[in-house]
Amino acid sequence: MASSPGSNASLSSQKIVLSESSQAKKSQYSEEETFYMNCRAAYLAVFKSSLENIKSKEQLCLVLQQAGRNPSQKVIHKYWTPQTTALNFDDFCNILKKEKPATETELLKAFLKVDVNNDGYILHTELHKILTTRGEKMTVEEVNAITKLADVNSNGKLYYNKFCKLYTTTNEQCRKTALDKLEDNSRLRRQQFGSHVETSSQSAASSISKPSSRTTRKIDHKTAPKRGDNRTSRPSSAQNCKASISSSIIMGTINNTNSELIEPNTLKDWQCAQSKGCFFLEEDGEIITHKYRLYLPQRSTVYITIKPLNLSQLEGKTSLWLSTDTALYVLKENESQENLQLMGFTEVRNKEMFKWKGELGSGIYWLIPFTTGCRLKKIKNQITGEAKLVYRDEDGELALTKEFKATLSDIFEIIDLDGNGLVSLEEYNFFELRTSGEKCDEEAWAVCKENFDTKKNELTRQGFMDLHLMEANDREGDTSDLWLTLLSLGYNKALEMTEACPFVIDIYAEKCKPKIKAIYLEAGSRQLNKAICKSVVNKGDAKVLDNGESIIVYTYKSDTRITSVIENKSENKVVIHVNNEQSKNCVNNRGLNIFAVEVAPKSMMICQHVMPLNEQEEWIYNCVHSLFP
Repeated sequence: MASSPGSNASLSSQKIVLSESSQAKKSQYSEEETFYMNCRAAYLAVFKSSLENIKSKEQLCLVLQQAGRNPSQKVIHKYWTPQTTALNFDDFCNILKKEKPATETELLKAFLKVDVNNDGYILHTELHKILTTRGEKMTVEEVNAITKLADVNSNGKLYYNKFCKLYTTTNEQCRKTALDKLEDNSRLRRQQFGSHVETSSQSAASSISKPSSRTTRKIDHKTAPKRGDNRTSRPSSAQNCKASISSSIIMGTINNTNSELIEPNTLKDWQCAQSKGCFFLEEDGEIITHKYRLYLPQRSTVYITIKPLNLSQLEGKTSLWLSTDTALYVLKENESQENLQLMGFTEVRNKEMFKWKGELGSGIYWLIPFTTGCRLKKIKNQITGEAKLVYRDEDGELALTKEFKATLSDIFEIIDLDGNGLVSLEEYNFFELRTSGEKCDEEAWAVCKENFDTKKNELTRQGFMDLHLMEANDREGDTSDLWLTLLSLGYNKALEMTEACPFVIDIYAEKCKPKIKAIYLEAGSRQLNKAICKSVVNKGDAKVLDNGESIIVYTYKSDTRITSVIENKSENKVVIHVNNEQSKNCVNNRGLNIFAVEVAPKSMMICQHVMPLNEQEEWIYNCVHSLFP
């Protein structure tokens, strides 16, 4: 892969933790790193640091333009809502992943749909009408800006071939200018990539107690680490950096049948509440999931489990998502949703189930599902061919194929959150939000009930299938919209669910009837990040990275995963380089063996999650954290 100027710079700054093999260095560079280098280049063309926030719509528009985008007002308003006060670098990266730059071919296709005579131009009057009334409507000012471009307009006409070339050339030039500026500025170049996965600058306000008794810097380097031990040393390769530590943990094979948490003998007598949900993988790698509110009318011992939902599969097809790790964080709501207290999380495993038992007082709790992203990630293998969704029977009528019916039945099972065999309007709206981004109102639901099989004002499985058959009939057999629905739910063209993981949550309470309700379908929140950080600090080992004891790396290990958190107590931001090259049989959520994170002052962030690639083999976590000036 050819290196960009920015990538050469980042490679140079990593010499301290990389192997001396130049071939190994080249192999570490990926498309993801290139993407984040371009993100950083655009961001630092507008701001002095990636820790600065975007504070206005105008700044958002400007920084997107530096990244080669040309956002309309609708796009700006999509990400800068009336409730938005600031966006950080992480938000910016996520926006760029979702808002892809339009290609010249895509633009030409759009213009050719309007220019049916293939004249090569569009009249300004027609252009104004189309762009201000159809699709993603533009403002009059935005259209005027296009028609005033001298190089592509003449005599009241827009010559769209020239416009498309100018559009893409200008966008690419903006991106290249920002990248060149980053290359010319060695100080910016050394900053590497920001904390683009797990943290936000808002987390700086998080106050979590740190057990200093576990903080140590005196380690016996001669003793080899035993299985499960976490040892720290200063590697010789770190001689030029400000500070460096190496943590090694040898983990054995995972025994899926062992469980430290014994199921209560009287569990069958406890009252139970259940809800299903799903992790959905976005194009940018972000994970969307349901979030729940739990109500306990009185104090009680509770027993909570979460596990992947095992759906009925056609013969010969496997449930790929069953190996996905799941967890559930229990947070107590105090004065508001912004002030949540971590009560516990499901860390004990029995086969694919994770469990937690504890005493909870009466009140409202939030249950936030979590998966590391080590197992649930984008699949690179492309499917050749496409499963058939509909066919015409002997009478020429459209019908659903056996395979598509089975898939729709599984989807119905997932969206039937309460498991009563029916789908309510509330449950259906989670499905609609995921697949179309819009909710079904009461009036539309009434029409749905008139035309499809319902029971107790809820949609039946057959009604759900008939609804999709009607959609195919409305399109005269065109299944493109049906495929959009399937792809948004994590299915590939072979009708395999590869980018989603349905799960089921069971809440048992000894002394009262628990009530659980799905409230949101959204990406991981700041509250979840704070809860993960707190759990790692409370249960993990603490290692001091610098002489001033202001940079601490916390490492938490369970039988199934290792999570590291970095705390920066100092008044300045710090850049930490992370090297996993010596780890064996491991996979992490970032998808990179070598990366760098930027930690804001007085803050804490998740560095990475690591899991075994093959659970039936020993796995070794060996990670070097290096602090750079």
